[in-house]
Order: sequence, then structure tokens, then C-alpha cells
Amino acid sequence: MRILALGDVFGEEATKYLSARLPSVISAKSIDFTVANCENGSGALGVEPNIAKELLACGCDVLTGGNHTLGKPAFLPYLESSESALRPANYPPSVPGSGYTLKKASDGTRVLTVNLRGNGDMTPTLACPFETLEKILEREKGNYDVSVVDMHAEYTSEKLSVLYAFEGRVNVIFGTHTHVPTADGRITENGTGYITDLGMCGPVNSILGVDKDAVLRNMRDKLPSRFVTAEGPVKAMGAIFDIDVQSGKCTKVTRIEF
Repeated sequence: MRILALGDVFGEEATKYLSARLPSVISAKSIDFTVANCENGSGALGVEPNIAKELLACGCDVLTGGNHTLGKPAFLPYLESSESALRPANYPPSVPGSGYTLKKASDGTRVLTVNLRGNGDMTPTLACPFETLEKILEREKGNYDVSVVDMHAEYTSEKLSVLYAFEGRVNVIFGTHTHVPTADGRITENGTGYITDLGMCGPVNSILGVDKDAVLRNMRDKLPSRFVTAEGPVKAMGAIFDIDVQSGKCTKVTRIEF
């Protein structure tokens, strides 16, 4: 089977872009299951339900999140009611929604998708992502054929640590959050497909999706500025993971941009 993972969707124009192009990419690349991180779907600090619904309608099977998932109050009841939109699993149990889901891919494969958030240079501190993932894998043992983890974290070392703690036990692990794609797509000795960061689905002429002038005002001039989504052309970034379902091993990791 083939899994397409898309980096952080940033802004409403990125959602429109995916709505127009993602179905043809899924068809052309013979994708069986698509995961996209949508925590910035409505801009810099969160996502609204209408954006999530549009992303699911255009071909995404599961939407993951991160440190901005809870930024829009209207998204909290949506998280509670949706089986396809996730928030990090290591948030407290009292937080609306779930941190993982079980869904079938187009070829019938049972896919467990888990969303985690790192603690390095992020607030508030959440439960240990390693312990959280251990508990989920044990709880759902026998209920899935393929497992996918979105490790949303600032530190590349934290993402790599999750890889080596679970390689051979999880089929696909990819990182999100930095909005910059990494060139380290790999398959471990025990068959786990991995990439440190998928990149971003958002405006090209921006600073991580944000208007350049707003960021420069803040970083260069040390003046307060309101971060707004940049305008202009959009690009989607991610990776495709080929999985041999019988052996449980990833056979190929390919970066994709469109």
C-alpha cells in the first residue's frame, strides 16, 4: 500500500489549493491512505471546522495536529465528534477529542494513525510521548495492520528518538512543525519508514507561511507585529511511504512536492 503524508497545511488558500489538486495526485500516485497535519489550516494559530471538513472532502483520510490544534474554540467540539481529526495523544484525557484513530485505507488495510507532540522547547509540558505511544500500541494490539505516527516537535533529536525507540514496531514515523522539509527520508534496519519533517503546504513567498514583513518587523526591528498568512503562490510538500503489508516493512520513502 501507499501512504501520502502532507506537511502542515497553513492558511485557507493552502486548503483551496489541496482541494483542487490533491484528488488528481492521489489518483496519479495510486495513494491508498492520506494523512495531513492541519493545525494551522486557518492561519498561524489553529484551524476551524470548515477547513478540516474541506481537507477531508478532497481526499485526506486523517488530519493530525500539534501545539496550535486547540487554538480555535470552535474546533474543540469538532474534535470531540470527529473520528478523522486528531489532537496530540499526550494531551490530558480531559482535552476534547482523541490522539489516535483506526481507519481503513482504500485497499482495506487497517491503519492506526497516532498524533504526538514533543516537549522540547514547547509549552505546556505534556505527558511523555514515548509512554503515550507505548500504551496506545499495547491497547490496540491486533486491531491494525499498519501504524503511522505524526511526531509534531521542535527538536529534530526528539523526533529521531521516537524513531529509534519504536523502529520495527511502527511502520511509518514522520515529523511535522518546523514547516521546512528535511532530506533524511530513510528506512531503518527493521523496516520503519521515516523523515524528520515533511515541510509545509502553504505560501511559497513567506517565512514559514507567515507574511515576510510581519516577521521582519518582529525579528529585525524588534517591534510588535501581528502574524498573518502570506499571500501568493502555494506549494504542497510531503512524502510517500510504500508499505509491504504482509511483511510489515516500509520499502520506499519518496519526498513529494506539487
